[in-house]
Amino acid sequence: MDELIVQDEQSLNELIKRVRAAQVKFATYTQEQVDKIFLAAATAADKARLDLAEMAVSETGMGIVEDKVIKNHYAAEYIYNAYRDVKTCDVVETDDSFGIEVLAEPVGVVAAIVPTTNPTSTAIFKALLALKTRNGLIFSPHPRAKNCTIAAARTVLDAAVKAGAPEGIIGWIDVPSVALSAAVMSGSDLILATGGPGMVRAAYSSGKPAVGVGAGNTPVIIDSSADIKLAASSVLHSKSFDNGMICASEQSVIVMSDVYDAFKKEIAYRGAYFLNAEEIDKVRGTILINGSVNAKIVGQSAPAIARLCGFEAPESARILVGEVESVEISEPFAHEKLSPVLAMYKAESFDDALKKAEKLVADGGFGHTSVIYANEHTAKDKIAAFGDLMKTCRILVNTPAAQGGIGDIYNFKLRPSLTLGCGSWGGNSVSENVSVKHLLNYKTVAKRRENMLWFRAPEKVYFKKGCMPVALQELKDMGKKRVFIVTDEFLFKSGFSKRVSDRLNEMGIVNTTFSDVQPDPTLASAKKGAAAMRSFEPDTIVALGGGSALDAGKIMWMLYEHPEVDFADMAMRFMDIRKRVYRFPEMGKEAYFVAIATTAGTGSEVTPFAVITDETSGLKYPIADYELLPKMAICDPELMMSIPKGLTANSGYDAMVHALEAVASVMSSDFANGMAKEAIKLIFEYLPVAYKNGSDETARAEMAYAATMAGMAFANAFLGVCHSMAHKLGSYHHLPHGMANALLLNEVMRFNAAEAPAKMGTFPQYDHPVCLRRYAEVAELVGIKGKTDEEKFEKLLDKLADLRKEVGLPESIKAAGVPEDKFLEQLDKMSRDAFDDQCTGANPRYPMIAEIKQMYLNAYYGKEGK
Repeated sequence: MDELIVQDEQSLNELIKRVRAAQVKFATYTQEQVDKIFLAAATAADKARLDLAEMAVSETGMGIVEDKVIKNHYAAEYIYNAYRDVKTCDVVETDDSFGIEVLAEPVGVVAAIVPTTNPTSTAIFKALLALKTRNGLIFSPHPRAKNCTIAAARTVLDAAVKAGAPEGIIGWIDVPSVALSAAVMSGSDLILATGGPGMVRAAYSSGKPAVGVGAGNTPVIIDSSADIKLAASSVLHSKSFDNGMICASEQSVIVMSDVYDAFKKEIAYRGAYFLNAEEIDKVRGTILINGSVNAKIVGQSAPAIARLCGFEAPESARILVGEVESVEISEPFAHEKLSPVLAMYKAESFDDALKKAEKLVADGGFGHTSVIYANEHTAKDKIAAFGDLMKTCRILVNTPAAQGGIGDIYNFKLRPSLTLGCGSWGGNSVSENVSVKHLLNYKTVAKRRENMLWFRAPEKVYFKKGCMPVALQELKDMGKKRVFIVTDEFLFKSGFSKRVSDRLNEMGIVNTTFSDVQPDPTLASAKKGAAAMRSFEPDTIVALGGGSALDAGKIMWMLYEHPEVDFADMAMRFMDIRKRVYRFPEMGKEAYFVAIATTAGTGSEVTPFAVITDETSGLKYPIADYELLPKMAICDPELMMSIPKGLTANSGYDAMVHALEAVASVMSSDFANGMAKEAIKLIFEYLPVAYKNGSDETARAEMAYAATMAGMAFANAFLGVCHSMAHKLGSYHHLPHGMANALLLNEVMRFNAAEAPAKMGTFPQYDHPVCLRRYAEVAELVGIKGKTDEEKFEKLLDKLADLRKEVGLPESIKAAGVPEDKFLEQLDKMSRDAFDDQCTGANPRYPMIAEIKQMYLNAYYGKEGK
């Protein structure tokens, strides 16, 4: 390839074209090929470390050859060591069980801005990163350091090409200028900018993605607990390194007053020259020019800077120290100095030291580096306070700043780098040490996976006529001593709850009964019950009754164990109960919860659900979490023999809807379906019998079991939009919940059965609309025959309508007595609220609010949508 001298825009465009072509080829290389090139390039750079160091000092007139050798050595050896085994090609991460594959791709052509302060080490660093990541690279060197930067680039390029890299994969501007720097940034895919604030701002303003650095103004606190020899030696070692040109190096030390003299003596002994008042003024007048560091002092030795300021310092002086007081921006010593000039402050207290350090960072070091020297064991609080307060991305402890900030020398988890990100505080896009990951695009291949499902139920579920006394015996066997019974006023006054209290008395278990529970339990009632619990201090809670009493008992249990809970938070909607924002506290540490059902419908004895009403606002809080799942459930049909006909019909149809919605849910499973389908079969057969002849023991028992099985099904598969709409219809127009469900069920089932719905429910296992088939399976289960699924489905709807009629439920919302004007007036708000109900999310067809509204209208007038 012909050598190209880049000195104008035309030649730069040709260079960009060549590097881009080489990079396209390089992007096809394997990890093995890349690693071979990476090794060869690092080896060549390492061998050239002394020659390049000498060139850098000779050309720039800044720094110390021997120290630049270390920097070059570091850039080659530490960078290679850190990334030698890092995957940067194609698949870099895979997890078959979770279906994730991460692929690394190069960003393309990288524009590398190189500073005059570190012209060869930075070039080596950036070239190695680019080669490891299969990127092309174009250097824009500083005009005062172009020859040594190009030499470093050529060293790496020649070795890389010899090892198999495409020719022209690295290029450079031979005659650098501001215009060409801007042009190369504009023509690149990513800018890796290390340099002065102006150049970094230009990189971020170029319109291309940029990874840059910020200015450093590192403050150091020397705490009273510090190892003074360690602190003094480390500060001197770092500040004098390469004549203070590393941006992370110390700019100011803040020493606690009680160790001030000892630190001063120690650092002076080791080579620090303390300026007198006159000398301080002379240095103060030289540090800055027009608010920026004077280029004449950058990277110069301490004696040379002294002579520049008009006085002499010993040739043995390694740094110049000015004891000053002000940390304001008006104090030149408070600025970044990029030279072996150090400000030293006395702090009267640790808070004073913190304030000074905070202000120095604000003076010009936001995001960069800060250091504290303190005893890691006895001064943990101080170190923590320092870390909390400093707005710097590197907070070093007992570490020389220059060598510590670049990483991997005095620490083991800070990535080695010569480009130190300063985050948003420093106006940067990254807040860490720049590494190979910043020169890669990561593609994540996410394969479809179905998250695990579950079937959760109470630890113990007891059922059979007359089982309650036997089941309660377990409380004595478990060593329970004090039982708090929650029931409603009717069951208490009728003596029904005495069946429980008498049995507990027989076993010698102390008990008390709370019966102030309304049909729609209120938060006030729950709080009152919880207060009574705290006074009684039970180890067991027994909730006895229908849904209201059981829900109230669950909420009292929660308030008893965790009075700090917020019901608005607990009622927060969730898409997946495992990923909800609000986490319920663990239940059962204070009391064991037993639920005894006296109605056949809600299934609350086996579900993690409860509804509570805030009587002051009228808001209903639907609470759902498995922490609310009872520990023991008792389903004793003997307790249900006297249920009135109306309650039998409403609660029985509620159980039917529970089962049908569990079958249709996007979260349905074989486990839940088994329970749900058996419940549907039993309800079709036994609900009419129980309704017509409440004393039929078999019908009552089978309905009790059906309701509990349906509850277990929807406790795991959840419900759907029928319940969402029923919740609001019942709330707005005071209809029994079971009746509201019955009035809406057929309309919702027809809506769900659409084979090509406008929107489908979102859950990974629900991969296509299958609701029609599921409903047809239910039809087959209950003996319905037909040639097609559509025919079976229509016959199932007819059978459900017949059941509704057979148990005395109205055919429409209008027939249920809801005034038309009131219904229409509240329809829009009711539809919106139904959409936002927790149950909507598991519906197999995702409903629009307008569709919910239409279903309400159809159900009101008794017209099913066709």
